[in-house]
Amino acid sequence: MKRIQLSYKYINLFITIFLFIALFAVGSGLYTGFFSAQVLLNMLIDNAFLIITSIGMTFVLIIGGIDISIGSVIALVCMLSAYLLEMQHWSPFIVIPAMLLMGSLFGLAQGSFIHFFNIQPFIVTLAGMFLARGLCYVISIDTIMITDPFYQQVATYRIPLPFETFISISVLIAGVLVLAALYLINYTKFGRTVYAIGGNAQSAMLMGLPVGRTKVLVYAFNGFCSALAGIVFSFYMLSGYGLHAVGLEMDAIASAVIGGTPLTGGVGFVTGTVFGVLIQGVIQTLIMFQGTLSSWWTKIAIAFLLCIFIVLQRIIIARKERTKAIA
Repeated sequence: MKRIQLSYKYINLFITIFLFIALFAVGSGLYTGFFSAQVLLNMLIDNAFLIITSIGMTFVLIIGGIDISIGSVIALVCMLSAYLLEMQHWSPFIVIPAMLLMGSLFGLAQGSFIHFFNIQPFIVTLAGMFLARGLCYVISIDTIMITDPFYQQVATYRIPLPFETFISISVLIAGVLVLAALYLINYTKFGRTVYAIGGNAQSAMLMGLPVGRTKVLVYAFNGFCSALAGIVFSFYMLSGYGLHAVGLEMDAIASAVIGGTPLTGGVGFVTGTVFGVLIQGVIQTLIMFQGTLSSWWTKIAIAFLLCIFIVLQRIIIARKERTKAIA
């Protein structure tokens, strides 16, 4: 009888999915009303912007890079959108495409600096983080509320689903992006090149793959995801403020790592990242149902999980290398 062997790279992904199911089961056993389709959908509603930006971060981590500017870019998109809508009275149908273009160009510029000047991604995106956050305060040091009817309608509209459940338009946007990212990473030459760069950029170059162009495009895609997350976040908050999304880049990195994407690159899963975000969501929901714990316990739980997953990844890599050496 043929023995079924599980590939090393899928172990983290399966553990992440199992952990999410286990946490949801624990919550369902402890608290009345937790086991509900709407509770699950509320996790998606509250974390749609994090899913979007975490997908962009997953692509960056797969090529072995990092981007710590995404929280600032999200804040800049919220602030600039609020300013253009409320102060300049621009149409939302001009503001939204303009924000997506700005985010993509921001990512493209960062990717170009990283590739053409061979600068560490952390340094380039650190500069990007300060630039975007600083521009927020150039626009305004105060909160700008968004009262545009289109934004108000999108923010409050609920899409009805069977069994008296519903989702928001933000969840629909995140779902479309997840499907597009799955196709891009699994069924295109661009996706295969992304994995090849993360595995070994030198080998990918010798194979004739467009390493430089792909790197720059990955950062541009991440910029697009950050801008899209900023638009969804502005639907969620209905305001622009310079301190929006502080530290969100760390939540996105944590979601990707918990979802099975190591910081060393070469491996990563869009599906795993979505479950990484949902694990953060289910922990937040558990704390909310518990009622007496501070929301900061979410960060403590995520720190604990991150340590476990990073150690697990090291063990998996070490076992993989040992197996290769024996073979």
